[in-house]
Amino acid sequence: MDFPFGFGDSKFEQEIEKETGAVKLVREVIRGEYDVITTEELKKMIDSGKDVLIVDTMTYEASYKKGHVPGAKQFLFPIPEMETWDKKETYGKSQEDFVILLGPDKNKTIVIYCGFVKCTRSHNGAMWAKKLGYKNVLRHPGGIFAWKGAGFEAEVVK
Repeated sequence: MDFPFGFGDSKFEQEIEKETGAVKLVREVIRGEYDVITTEELKKMIDSGKDVLIVDTMTYEASYKKGHVPGAKQFLFPIPEMETWDKKETYGKSQEDFVILLGPDKNKTIVIYCGFVKCTRSHNGAMWAKKLGYKNVLRHPGGIFAWKGAGFEAEVVK
């Protein structure tokens, strides 16, 4: 069937892809019981000097080392949703290792990110921070791609 005005063109197909991604993100946020933060909000938070722990959940060599949000700490999480903590899935790291990184203050603001919206490493990190009793957990879904896309400086490891 032919549709007028280019129905079926890429802009319509792109909208389906955006919708699918948005619904997936919302469902992850609901399951994880955390909140989200935009790139601009994260930058303002950092610039304000707020005491915040930022966690990059990407691989060290391929990503974190090459560019991360300034001040972020690295803790690798897997991409598939991690319903139970398996040291094998978390590259040999334990829940205790994560708690040590997050620290004793359960009310501290924690921002967790990965590469980009479709990446679910940050979902796993944020979900587990909430499961471990941390109250102010935010996921930065745009991750390092959105950070760089906004023109903000990324920190590199030399």
